[in-house]
Amino acid sequence: MPRTLPQPPADRPLVMAVVNVTPDSFSDGGRWFDADAAIAHGRELIGQGADILDVGGESTRPGAGRPDEAEELRRIEPVVRALAGEGAVVSVDTMRSSVAAAAVEAGATIVNDVSGGLADERMADVVAGLDVPYVAMHWRGHSTVMQQRTDYADVVADVCAELEARVAALEAAGVRREQLVVDPGFGFAKTADQNWQMLARVAEFERLGLPVLIGTSRKSFLSHVTSPDAALPPDRRDPATAATSVLLAQAGVWGVRVHDVPSTMAALEVAARVAEAGR
Repeated sequence: MPRTLPQPPADRPLVMAVVNVTPDSFSDGGRWFDADAAIAHGRELIGQGADILDVGGESTRPGAGRPDEAEELRRIEPVVRALAGEGAVVSVDTMRSSVAAAAVEAGATIVNDVSGGLADERMADVVAGLDVPYVAMHWRGHSTVMQQRTDYADVVADVCAELEARVAALEAAGVRREQLVVDPGFGFAKTADQNWQMLARVAEFERLGLPVLIGTSRKSFLSHVTSPDAALPPDRRDPATAATSVLLAQAGVWGVRVHDVPSTMAALEVAARVAEAGR
């Protein structure tokens, strides 16, 4: 039976909250690596207002190594099963089709693939068979090489073209268009200046005709906001992240992927109240 794509409220994007079940995440340094800690964190995020929990067992920070398939699954399966079993909408953040299938069996209802199906040639067939919503991100290679692949003639136009090609390939493999969400991949094979350009022109991604998910949260291009001489650590980038969430809400994106839910919800409520007052 197909899982339908969650729809955002009328006044804000969906909030997808990150649950990193990894020892080497750039954003939280492995605080939720233990399954019990990750489950408790997921419950906390839902209590703070998150609409979707994005559970991942592989760090995609620049330079990160990959766990093997068995280890990735060991990390995420009990977390997905517990949180989905409690009624949470759970997304699995994985590039492996086998992990995606196991996570859906455990209760996940969305597959979020930062490679857009390029890292695993079986992903499109598996997602088509599972008939679950699928987030396809713009991707040019694994973490060890992605920052060597930042050449664009026009970053927004090129990312749109590459995403259009991925969507066409996914549809040709049997993935229904109604399943698809696209993500332009802030921080993945992008320089800081290119990330700022994408944020300034984020409305142009709507030309793809699909829901758009954006993840700017705690990304390195925000690290010098208010701190020009020294990079802010990831957990001090939440105010800047909240500001981007307002801009993204105003651009009409489907969802924002964040680490800190309270600051995001507060920022989105301010944007919604201003929009309502102006009607």
